[in-house]
Amino acid sequence: MMTRTPRPATEAILAALPELAPHARAAAILHPERAEPDCRSSSLGGPLLWPSDEPWPECSVPDENGPADAPATAMVPVAQIFRGDVPGPWWPDGVDLLQILWCPNEHWDPPAQQADVSPVVELRWRRAADVVSQLTTPPAPSRYEDGYLPRACAVTVEPVTDFPFREELPAELRPRLQELVRATGDGGDVITRLAGWKLGGWPTWHLTHPTAFACDDCGTTMTLLFTVASDNETEVVVGRSGDLRLFTCPVDHRHPFQVDLH
Repeated sequence: MMTRTPRPATEAILAALPELAPHARAAAILHPERAEPDCRSSSLGGPLLWPSDEPWPECSVPDENGPADAPATAMVPVAQIFRGDVPGPWWPDGVDLLQILWCPNEHWDPPAQQADVSPVVELRWRRAADVVSQLTTPPAPSRYEDGYLPRACAVTVEPVTDFPFREELPAELRPRLQELVRATGDGGDVITRLAGWKLGGWPTWHLTHPTAFACDDCGTTMTLLFTVASDNETEVVVGRSGDLRLFTCPVDHRHPFQVDLH
């Protein structure tokens, strides 16, 4: 949860610790508000602009509560983001629509790129103009768990400058960042722990040591694309009220992504 202390302005943070500037990343916090968005709106848990001739994703991975011979179940929308609503460095050339879905069930033995004890995630990049005939009634999941069926929400976008957790910085900067965090918070971290649904930026590592994910195709260190947050508006609860993060390859968005639960 976010601390009660307001985050200082980016200019004030960099004035106090100018060496952070090379490590800054653009990010966008997506504040959810319960609504009835349409398929041409950026949303969390809302309808997707989906081609009528493209199969809707299903999950056939065994889940925790389903029987061993349970049939595949339809995935559900988690997020849809249009480039025009949330511009930033996370967009590959030639696409203007990001869609994220997941199987609304926990999986104890998911594929390698997925996170244990979490929903199995599917990601799509698109050009919205290519969807000339849209699917109007996607299939509903045959089973789901509480916390994994996001309620439809519109989003208010807050552009922010994000900074890395201290253990991802050079060793000589870590004590100074820790002191800045201590001086500006009320026991929490308002400098490097930006809470909520987020596009881009840095991952938080307040529960574990930082993990670097290498792209399976090219070996490049992956960067954070999207954070799914536990919150009251969408009624999403992942892990112990934590975050589910999607990491992608900065060289080629078509390379396999990586999911992490924190």
